[in-house]
Order: sequence, then structure tokens, then C-alpha cells
Amino acid sequence: MAVVLDLLNRDPRPNLGNPKAEAKPGVELRHPEKQKRAENPILRKPDWIRVKAPGSPKWAETQKIVKENKLVTVCEEAGCPNIGECWEKKHATFMIMGDTCTRACAFCNVKTGVPEALDHEEPRKVAEAVAKLGLEHVVITSVDRDDLKDGGAEHFARVIRAIREASPGTTIEILTPDFLRKPGALEVVVAAKPDVFNHNLETVPGKYLTVRPGARYFHSLRLLQRVKELDPTIFTKSGIMVGLGEERNEVLQLMDDLRSAEVDFITIGQYLAPSRKHHAVIRFVTPDEFKSFETIAYVKGFLMVSSTPLTRSSHHAGEDFARLRAARAAKAGA
Repeated sequence: MAVVLDLLNRDPRPNLGNPKAEAKPGVELRHPEKQKRAENPILRKPDWIRVKAPGSPKWAETQKIVKENKLVTVCEEAGCPNIGECWEKKHATFMIMGDTCTRACAFCNVKTGVPEALDHEEPRKVAEAVAKLGLEHVVITSVDRDDLKDGGAEHFARVIRAIREASPGTTIEILTPDFLRKPGALEVVVAAKPDVFNHNLETVPGKYLTVRPGARYFHSLRLLQRVKELDPTIFTKSGIMVGLGEERNEVLQLMDDLRSAEVDFITIGQYLAPSRKHHAVIRFVTPDEFKSFETIAYVKGFLMVSSTPLTRSSHHAGEDFARLRAARAAKAGA
């Protein structure tokens, strides 16, 4: 289970703390598709996988704003280990289009099932929360919505436009699904001009069938490349998890693939299994190995690299965006 859930010990969602527990009457299973899977052992976390327990006054203030606006955050839904640190800084990653994903990736803690209809007031609610928090940089992500004709592309665009209107000075980073088999969807999102377009490859291609079976590696790669073709001014970003059984050379090849698609920013973090029913952690990658990946990625030409055990897609997103912009300016000047 992700560290943050161990620390909070207050998550009311079923099948998190005890994977064997049955759902209470009237409570929907969080991961019905995983119930028949064999249980995997939970490896003891090394000393370098440690985070601060959430609960500070600023954390509580962020939580209050999120709840008052009836918003969903990936920080909570995905069990992110950095929630204490980020929410204390009033950094939250908003997850739009509900809390139920139409896919069932083996690594993910977001609930799966049949989603509810879109909340057409959500763009306004998100924009109001961004303004209340006074965010300089915001990250917007979503569940996969394969049930929608455009995969939720227009909803993404509406959220971006609403934030621009309510907080003109806020820079916007989006972390999108792959819009697989949704012609024209990507163009709608890019036309809304987010500052950063992030789409995670998640793992090396050889692991897709077991880790990310609903996606296609080269489609995701092409998606990122197409963003640059449509608007070269938008920063592109992608991230992967390690510790899923990948080989080092596979990670280095993935870096080359991303650079061939002109991706600016790569994030690399340690996979932590949300439960025994999720994909097993094969091993814990050492801090020295993460540092080596960072060095190699910069040599390969990425403008920005975040490679640590606790790196997540939106961790330190605001600070990283400032560094990313500075790196582009420095490169242009050179």
C-alpha cells in the first residue's frame, strides 16, 4: 500500500488497507476486476522511501477547499506518497471527469467501473478552487473516459479556459489520457493552449501487456510527438515508474524514444503497489540508480529531468516548470 495510506490510516474506500476484505452492503468494490487475482507479497520499503505524515494546518486548509468545491484530486485517489508535502504548499493535482476510470491498469489505485455523466459545472468549480488557493501553477489530470466520444477532450479544454479566465496569471499543466481511437480529440486540447502537456508512458514497451494493457506504447509516443507538431511552444512531458521488472537498457531506449518525439521533460519514480492485488513491486531501485538515470537523460537532451524514488508526475510541478522555462531560454540564448 502506498505510504500515504499507511500514514493516514483513515481511508474509507474498500479494499485498500485489507485486500481480503469484502465490500460492505451497498458499497461498490473499488477494484472489482482485481478481486480474483492472486495476491502478491508486499516488500518491506527501504529507508529512502519515507515521507512526512500529512496533517499540518496548511494541509487541512487545502483539504477544506477541495472538499467545499466537491473536487477530486489524484493526490487522494492514487494514494500519492507526497500528499503531505504538496498540500502543505497548497499544491494539488485536480482530477476531472469523476473518480471512476474505464480502464484497469495493473499499477493504478484509481477506482474502476462505469463512470457517471460529466459535471458541466466542474470547469467553474476547478477554476474557483485554483483562485482560492492562489496557485501560480496548477496540474489538471483525469480518469480515462473511453465511454465519451472525444475521451473528454472538450471538457479538458473548458477547464483550461475557465482557469485562464479566473486566474490569468496561473500557468496550466495537464496530464491527459491517451485519447485512443478518439480522432480529433488531441487537437481540441492543444488548441486550448496549456503551458505543459503531460502524458505518461508509465513503463517500458515490453511491460505494457501486464502493466498497462488498455494502452498502446507507440500510440502514446505518437501523441506526444503530435503535440509538438501542432504547437511547438507547448512544453511536453512524460513519466515512467521503475521497479516493475524492466531492464536498465529498456529505460535508456525509452529515453531515446521520447527524445525522438521531442519531449522536453521526463520524470522517473519508484513504483509502489497500492495493494496485494496490484502488480507486484519487483524491486526497489536505489537512489544512486535514479541519479544515474538523471545524468543520462540530461546527456540525451531533455531540458528537465526529475528522477528520484519519490518522484511523481506532478511533484514540485510549479518549481519544475520555472526551471523548464529557464532551460528553454538558456538553450535559445546559446
